[in-house]
Amino acid sequence: MFSGAETSTATVARQKDSLGCLSNQLHKDLELHTGEFTFYRKCRHHEKTSEVVTPASNRGFLIGVSLTAGHHRRIISGNRSASHDFEKDSVYIRNFEEDYRADLHGAFDFVLVELSRAFIANVCYERTGKAIEGFSSPSGQKDPIFGHLAQVLALTLDCQSEASPLFVEQLGMTIGTHLIDRYGNAPAQSNRKGPRLSSLHETRAKDMLLAKAEGNVSLGEIANACNLSRSYFIRAFRETTHRTPHQWLLERRIDRARELLRHSDSSLSDIAIACGFSDQSHFTRTFSQLVGTPPGTWRRQ
Repeated sequence: MFSGAETSTATVARQKDSLGCLSNQLHKDLELHTGEFTFYRKCRHHEKTSEVVTPASNRGFLIGVSLTAGHHRRIISGNRSASHDFEKDSVYIRNFEEDYRADLHGAFDFVLVELSRAFIANVCYERTGKAIEGFSSPSGQKDPIFGHLAQVLALTLDCQSEASPLFVEQLGMTIGTHLIDRYGNAPAQSNRKGPRLSSLHETRAKDMLLAKAEGNVSLGEIANACNLSRSYFIRAFRETTHRTPHQWLLERRIDRARELLRHSDSSLSDIAIACGFSDQSHFTRTFSQLVGTPPGTWRRQ
């Protein structure tokens, strides 16, 4: 379920949100909930100082990525404290199992992803067969990969009506996987090959991806149809096809589009809709990225 609020006008708001921020001080406060992830965007324009406090819980972990430069925070742990300056693409990680207290100084614009402990455990087990012991603390450290993913997530949160469940789930999976690989305190991964889908499950998964208009089928539905967990299915699909489900589906749409461009006189906008793209602009952008030329140029050639 998606919920969002632009707080530039005076509204009656809850004093503390689920991350401990003062909601009535936020100029942008967006949340997007899925089965295993919660995505946030928290933005404040003014230069005030405020305090964030959350008690320990079993909610899991939070990764935050700064979209802008200039934010400063002091994180307090017991009798110790550490100060961090956040530039664009700087990250921090919170473990909800620990009490958290921080003084926030200045304006900020963060996108954040909350991941459940069950998700972390399942991914670690299916990737390496072993659990991680937690995450290293990169507070204030720049991470270009998270920076790029944060830009995509920010656009997704701002334009929620255009985001497909499949894309959102895949984005969460990508963020979670990079978090584990880059910052997880885990044993070295083995070189054994990952799981593969049976031919029956591969066919079933591909049929379900193609069956629903605009790809609006969740990975959970496909995994259930194959009697697999969602994270196991994603890994097995990638091992079998060398593509994520979203990448595979985009390539099939482009294959269909090339057939229509080659053998029909349909307009680009009609082909875009017929192939499951939201509009001609989305179609042209994706076609250009995968094929190397815009669809109009490709058709003429």
